Amino acid sequence: MKNFFLILPIILFGPAFVVLAERIPGRGTEATTSAFQKYKEVSAPSIKVPTVVEVPFSDVFLNRFNFAVVDMETDAFQPYFFKERLQTARTPVSISVQGGDAIGGDQMLDGDTRTFTEFALPQNEQGQARLVLVSTRPMTLDGISFFLDQYVALPTSVEIRVATDQGEKIVLARSPMRNSSMVFPKTSAKEWFITLTYGQPLRIAELVLHEEGTGTVSSRTLRFLAQPKHNYRIYFDADRSVYVSVGEAGNLALDADVLRLADVETQTNAGYVLADTDGDSIPDMRDNCVSVANSDQVDVNGNGRGDACDDFDRDGVINSLDNCPDNPNGNQTDVDGDKVGDICDEEESRVTEKYAWLPWAGMGFAGLVLIVLFAITARGMMKKNEEGVGNQG
Repeated sequence: MKNFFLILPIILFGPAFVVLAERIPGRGTEATTSAFQKYKEVSAPSIKVPTVVEVPFSDVFLNRFNFAVVDMETDAFQPYFFKERLQTARTPVSISVQGGDAIGGDQMLDGDTRTFTEFALPQNEQGQARLVLVSTRPMTLDGISFFLDQYVALPTSVEIRVATDQGEKIVLARSPMRNSSMVFPKTSAKEWFITLTYGQPLRIAELVLHEEGTGTVSSRTLRFLAQPKHNYRIYFDADRSVYVSVGEAGNLALDADVLRLADVETQTNAGYVLADTDGDSIPDMRDNCVSVANSDQVDVNGNGRGDACDDFDRDGVINSLDNCPDNPNGNQTDVDGDKVGDICDEEESRVTEKYAWLPWAGMGFAGLVLIVLFAITARGMMKKNEEGVGNQG
């Protein structure tokens, strides 16, 4: 695992950049910082004027390029400048995809977590794709990590094999994916095969190879403009992309008059909240319906796709929105507006079903007619009796 933390920055390689962050009106900074798992407390007590300070980040795990620098006195985000320099002896690797109708297969190894490879999801069953990695010389790996695009669930299972003179050898038997990193006994090979099954739309941003023997020298720092007597928090290691940018920043890239601070301890963000797009209390990475709330996670047909976002009748409308989930009716026609599609509506009278009061009104009217008729008949009989009595007299 030690090599993993050395190799991981490779995928983050890119030019230095400035990020401007905004404060969300009326919500404070918590709505944004909840996406980050860690932070560093930073202060510069010796400064007497606004000064650019530089904080080292060479010894920490960085999942994404996203940071959030918060001025603890004003509770506002600050512009920052992140810079890294890397030298590495990483083994050149090519990647191809078998099955899965992948779009942009090479983007899993392009070193940019903002791009991704997308795999097509079959209509009513699990998808399967095989990633083929070929290197110019044997790679010695003891683990592989998957960086997913945001709002995406993990594949349901993974299997890893390598090519040998005797054929394919299983390195990791097919197993459910519980997290984004897979570890296995140290293995060397030029060809690696990773088979994934998935029941939700799958987009892989980066594939990180935990390779032994790659020498990496890195320098990673973050700069921002600090004010005298102010304290700051630098949030990092987000589990999803956090895009907030507004305002103007000074020239933070200029090396003159930069106060370089000593490394500070990394702390766990108690306000971190796992990404949960549909708000059903199931984190996206483990949710079998990422965009449709289904806290019960029911999956009757076991295809890795929760019933709420499945499409049993294959009419293009998911069950939770389908007014006839068991009968194809893509047009969703519902003449009486009772939210039961015509094709599966067993009510004979659609008028009386739409206007539930109508049968009762009809029965009431019929009852009133009977009462009136009864009254008229009774009155007629009484009048006739009276006339009979008068004639006898």
